[in-house]
Amino acid sequence: MRVCLVGSGGREHALAVSLSRTAEVVVTPGNPGMSTGPGRADDRRRITVTETPAEHLEADLYVIGPEQPLVEGLADRLRGEGRLVFGPGADGARMEGSKAFMKEVLAEAGVPTARFGAFDHEEVGEAIWFLRSLEGPWVVKTDGLAAGKGVLVTEDLGEAEADVRAKLSGESFGEAGRRVVIEEGLVGEECSLLVVTDGTRVVPLAPAQDFKRLLDGDGGPNTGGMGAYSPVAAATDRLVDQILDEAVEPTLAALRRRGIDYRGVLYAGLMLTAEGPRILEYNVRFGDPETQVVLPRFEEDLTALLAEAASGRLRLQPRTSPGAAVCVVMAAEDYPASPRVGDRIDGLEAVALLPGVTAFHAGTRLDGEGAVVTAGGRVLGVTATGADLPTARDRAYQAAELISWEGAQYRTDIALAAARAAAPESTTGRNR
Repeated sequence: MRVCLVGSGGREHALAVSLSRTAEVVVTPGNPGMSTGPGRADDRRRITVTETPAEHLEADLYVIGPEQPLVEGLADRLRGEGRLVFGPGADGARMEGSKAFMKEVLAEAGVPTARFGAFDHEEVGEAIWFLRSLEGPWVVKTDGLAAGKGVLVTEDLGEAEADVRAKLSGESFGEAGRRVVIEEGLVGEECSLLVVTDGTRVVPLAPAQDFKRLLDGDGGPNTGGMGAYSPVAAATDRLVDQILDEAVEPTLAALRRRGIDYRGVLYAGLMLTAEGPRILEYNVRFGDPETQVVLPRFEEDLTALLAEAASGRLRLQPRTSPGAAVCVVMAAEDYPASPRVGDRIDGLEAVALLPGVTAFHAGTRLDGEGAVVTAGGRVLGVTATGADLPTARDRAYQAAELISWEGAQYRTDIALAAARAAAPESTTGRNR
């Protein structure tokens, strides 16, 4: 089978590697790590990269990675030409394209979530009043897409009010922020659950946990994600079944009542509160960097699974390896505000020789001399697998230490608490 994969980030790199185990994969526009950059030859054997748009490529299955082309209706255009597509149409993609729409669907479906209000740029006063009616912590989100960076979580009411005003004025995120969703802050452990669906049937993948804040100890600004790990001890099989029963399946039923045939992946961002799991958000694509730890543990034929969902005949029940995976995101200097680009990356060849380690490219390009250089905020997702979390974590950080460029930064505490809990007598982790 020939698969056309749309995207260029770390998520798409991980998808390409998994799909290439059973299919020929062409990625548009792709990145250097997928084809020509340093990396494992066996990973690249059936992967090619092209600048040709998906509409002009022939394939048996089209998999759309990022949210932007989904919101813009790429899946609809491809399906209109009779092609098999994994990814929701523009109507279903509104679940991520508009947080207010997503909250409306949750309310209609009776899905447990945070108390919220949605306000546009003409309702600044009402927004501030609603904000003050909440006890805090406070959450302020852009309604539109903001590359994972349009969320403020704060215990400072003054900071929350200033953020509301900046977003609604267009100062912070332009038109994406001129409508906001304000929520009460929930307390608990975060968890991400990726679910493959054909619109009716659902198949959960392994739960993961990501780290949104830039700095150790969950400090600094929100980012697109600075790392992730899987498995998550709190996300038992019983809890996953509860999430499917109380959140995912009611959500899909609500979409069907609206005439939306949702075929793709539904990413449930959750808070595991003392009162039970609560939906923080839904995304309409594979999570990034969660995909980089979920797929390395995936033991089934990913191509067949996605093709079944795209055709409306989901049957496969995927298996997950009993081990663990940890991803450490390496970011450019000054990320997320104004990341510096163009710096040469050293150490990729050494990392490619390490067992159980893959450096997924997220923001890279080739310079005029053929060297791999930084080309975005999140540059690499250094992912390692192992028999357990402490082993996977040590491997990931050992690999990250081999990679360097001017101003490179990464958190040193990804999966630290989980690894310590998994091996309480171990000294692994070196106080990361």
